Amino acid sequence: MRGCAPRAQCCKVASFLPVVPLGGLAGIFLWPRGSALADRVVVFIDYQNVHGWARRMFFPTGSNPAQGHIDPLRLAQLLAKRRNRQSVVEGVRVYRGRPNPQHQAGAAAANDRQTEAWRLSSLVTVIRRPLRYPFDYPATPATEKGIDVALAVDVVAMGIREEYDAAIVVSSDTDLMPAIETVYANKLGHIELATWAGAHRLRFPRTQLPYCHFVSEPEFRTIEDQTDYTLP
Repeated sequence: MRGCAPRAQCCKVASFLPVVPLGGLAGIFLWPRGSALADRVVVFIDYQNVHGWARRMFFPTGSNPAQGHIDPLRLAQLLAKRRNRQSVVEGVRVYRGRPNPQHQAGAAAANDRQTEAWRLSSLVTVIRRPLRYPFDYPATPATEKGIDVALAVDVVAMGIREEYDAAIVVSSDTDLMPAIETVYANKLGHIELATWAGAHRLRFPRTQLPYCHFVSEPEFRTIEDQTDYTLP
C-alpha cells in the first residue's frame, strides 16, 4: 500500500512541524493543514453489493444490467471529502467475482476490461474470486464465493498493521458486521460505512453506529461509469 506508514511514525514526523497559534489565544494551538496528521483513508468496496443496490435505488426494474456501475476511485474521493477531518485517500480496494470464460466468455472479457481500467490508478487494488457455478447453470445463476470473507479479513488485518487511520466499508452485507465490530471494539482504526441513499445500512444493534455516509442519486450520477465494457 502506497505510503502506508504506521500512525505512530506520522506523529513522529508531525512532532517536528511548527504549530500555529489559534486566534492569538495563549496555550491553544492547531496543527497546520497539510501536515502528516491528515487521516489516511482506505475504502473497501463490496462491488456486486454496491452495483446491485445502485440498480435498485436509481434505475427502473428491468433496466439494462450494464447500468449502475461506478468509478471506485471517484467514490473514494467523494467519501473522503465528506469527512469532517482532513483526509487523504490512501487506497481503494474493490472486491468482486470474476465470471468463468468457459461459461460466460463475454462477461469475463468485460469484467477483465473494467478491472484493467480501474487499475490505471495506483491507488486502486482489485481483488477477484472466481464465480461459483451450480450444477444446473444457467437455470440457476452463478454466485460469488469468498468475496465477503476476503474483504472482512483485509479490513481487520490492515487495521492490525496500522495501514489506515480510517476505513470506510461500502456495503449493505450483514456478513461483514463481525469484521466491522472487531475493528471498532479493538480500536484498530476509525471505522465508517457507506451506502446509497434509501438503501439498507449496516449498524450495531440499537444504535446508529458506525457512522454511515449516504450517497444521493445526484452524487451517484457524478461517479457513474457508463463505459460499455462489452466492446473490445
